[in-house]
Amino acid sequence: MRKIQTQGIHHITLVGADRQTSIDFWEGVLGMPFVFEQPNLDDPNQSHLYFDPGDGRLITIFTNEDRKPDAEPAPQDIGCVHHMALNVSQATFRQIAERLEERGVQHSGPKDRGFMDSIYFRDPLGLLIELASYRFEPPAGVAMGQVMLEAHRLRVARGDYNIQEIHLADAIENLTQKTQQSLSEDRSARNPYQS
Repeated sequence: MRKIQTQGIHHITLVGADRQTSIDFWEGVLGMPFVFEQPNLDDPNQSHLYFDPGDGRLITIFTNEDRKPDAEPAPQDIGCVHHMALNVSQATFRQIAERLEERGVQHSGPKDRGFMDSIYFRDPLGLLIELASYRFEPPAGVAMGQVMLEAHRLRVARGDYNIQEIHLADAIENLTQKTQQSLSEDRSARNPYQS
């Protein structure tokens, strides 16, 4: 038996209401370019809208003009989507609360997640959306997941409850030493300011 190795999310498809509600939210609120539309090839009564969330992948929405938006919270039962998290820069993150409030949208306020900052709110159809911003940049050639794995190992070894910025900083230092060569034989921390 062998694995079916994945290489990232291809796209996520959501069931939407009418076409304009999707365009107004995904492009008009979250800034995702509306890049493609065609009929739902499995149901000609629906349209299939495609949005670019900023990483070249796609979020797609099935729409039908007979469906009306319902802001009732989407189910979070077993097998259901709890929330969708989207990446934003720190500069954007600092503006989210104000920009949601301009639209009269209730939100959680900023949440400190140790390794990232988050804010939660619901889309017009009740889906819980998280806008998240990492507090770190990985070293060149190192994936976010590798930094998280190394930070996790450090956190567990130190007996800490959750990943904090110290774990990230130490993970980045460790990964830099593993992935970046140096002419120095001793790469330990030093103090050149001592007299």
